[in-house]
Amino acid sequence: MPVTIAARRTPRPLTGKMVLVYLLSFFAVVIGVNVIMARVAVSSFSGVETESVYKAGLAFKNDVAAAQAQEARHWAVEAQLQQAANATRIVVTAQDAGAHALAGLVPKFHLAHPTDRRRDVALEPVEVGSGRFEMETPVRHGQWDLIITLARGGEVVFRSKSRISL
Repeated sequence: MPVTIAARRTPRPLTGKMVLVYLLSFFAVVIGVNVIMARVAVSSFSGVETESVYKAGLAFKNDVAAAQAQEARHWAVEAQLQQAANATRIVVTAQDAGAHALAGLVPKFHLAHPTDRRRDVALEPVEVGSGRFEMETPVRHGQWDLIITLARGGEVVFRSKSRISL
């Protein structure tokens, strides 16, 4: 049986040119990954939560007073989700402290996405009775913040924000 002995290859010497190529290749990969990650991060960020922190701080006292006035009214505003075969319906009822339906309200509802402001959806309610509003959601799934704003005479008299799951 013939035995063949493989010829040993002499190792290539490590030259300065080879070290430079390795070093440049390494940093090219690192910079390339950083550019890709930065581009994805910037394109997926929906923006700041508060446009002007200073103005929000100034308006805080007014927000607290409005919340106290809302609490003093003892209104009961409830939202219910009704699942249908291919749509989700939201029904909102508003009653005063005596459990009477509230009339003359101008509603404004919208679904706010908790993490991406670009996915927010304004809802168009239909008043089906005194203090009762219904609307269909174009959104099919996920967690959302349902923001209910009721106004009377141009002044916001009720505001709530509730997390719902569709």
